[in-house]
Amino acid sequence: MRKEERLRSPTTTTTTTAAAALEVKIPVPSFFRCPISLDVMRSPVSLCTGVTYDRASIQRWLDSGNTTCPATMQPLPSTDLVPNLTLQRLIRLWCSESAVDPAAVPGSKLSARRLAGRLLKEISASSDPAAPLRRLAGFFSDDDVDEFEKNDLISAGGCISAVQSAMKRKCDDVETLEASSGVLALVLRSESIEEANKKTVVTEFSSDLATLVSCLVKVLSEGTCLESRIDAARILQSVLAASNSDSRSLISEEPGLILELIRLIGPVDEKGTIERSAVRLGVACLAGICSVRKVRGEMVQLGVVSAVTRVLITESDMAVSECALKIMEAVAGCAEGRMAMCENGAMAVKAVACKMMKAGKCGAEAAVAALWAVCIKCKDRRAVEALAGVEGGLTRLLLLMQSGCSPVARQMAGDLIKIFKVNAKNCLAGYESKTTHIMPF
Repeated sequence: MRKEERLRSPTTTTTTTAAAALEVKIPVPSFFRCPISLDVMRSPVSLCTGVTYDRASIQRWLDSGNTTCPATMQPLPSTDLVPNLTLQRLIRLWCSESAVDPAAVPGSKLSARRLAGRLLKEISASSDPAAPLRRLAGFFSDDDVDEFEKNDLISAGGCISAVQSAMKRKCDDVETLEASSGVLALVLRSESIEEANKKTVVTEFSSDLATLVSCLVKVLSEGTCLESRIDAARILQSVLAASNSDSRSLISEEPGLILELIRLIGPVDEKGTIERSAVRLGVACLAGICSVRKVRGEMVQLGVVSAVTRVLITESDMAVSECALKIMEAVAGCAEGRMAMCENGAMAVKAVACKMMKAGKCGAEAAVAALWAVCIKCKDRRAVEALAGVEGGLTRLLLLMQSGCSPVARQMAGDLIKIFKVNAKNCLAGYESKTTHIMPF
């Protein structure tokens, strides 16, 4: 007699399997069960000890402060959870060959397609698609939902296009636009979504770029909360990163976009509070747009120099600083930008000089190019005096020249060094290093 076991529904989730609901008795392989919950695993993941658990169960164990493997009680040098894809496929195969309804098994394509069909029909047919869009966002944000289901929902086709169609259909309804942006942003930032599915968002977004960008601008300008504006900026940043020069030019022409991005990187309240994720995405978007020459003058007029200067002074993140310096390099390429950099005591020049060696190689070269434009090309006295007064400015330029920068950047740095009144005895004062620098002249 084969021992028959009953497939029990997980007590920690709101969904139940069809087999449990119908109380169908089926033999369940023991290694399909989670050692913690004893239920069939929805999302099997392995610890560094080699033991596999259901993701939801082991995550609760770790979140409770435990630092050992539940099965072996060995200390865990790492709490990384690695998806056991082989076991996941075996569970699917077992399900398809057993009496269990495949639609009820987490991760099955049939389950994802049924869910997709139901939600997409609601989104497409409803006069108020905001509600089903929020449920769709809940699906993608639910940690208990298997990552295979999330990916199958997108790869089944029609999901992303339905969300974007709702945006275009209800382009004047901020609530729908916020809900749609929330879904797309979740897909783009989720670690469980495959890169191919993330690219689907960008690819389908590009099919009607002007209309959808205008929808994002509406969220940026009229969004009811900062989170919605951040979602819109996240989508825009992904689209810009994958766009060619023509698409970036089209995006930059959208009325109100540049102003809203500058507003996004500024203080969020009267106390001057800065939201770092908003700054990071806003600066990245502006860095993508500033490559379009014809909009640089508009960016300067709208106050991008003072906004980016504030970011350089307050932000310590290297990636953000690099984007900010690229913006400064771009605006220094126009007369309006150079003039704006020299205003207010040339604060922008000082900020760029101070951040020169704190933003990676690309950021450092962008900083030198911006400084060269205002100090050497434009020969603005205010900029020259500001750079000469920056503590450690000469040292930074010397370090840049020794760092393997491009020949153009090295030449620019050499021109800038001539601004300083070099004294062989004290030119490196304050630089705490035993490194011996050879003066270039």
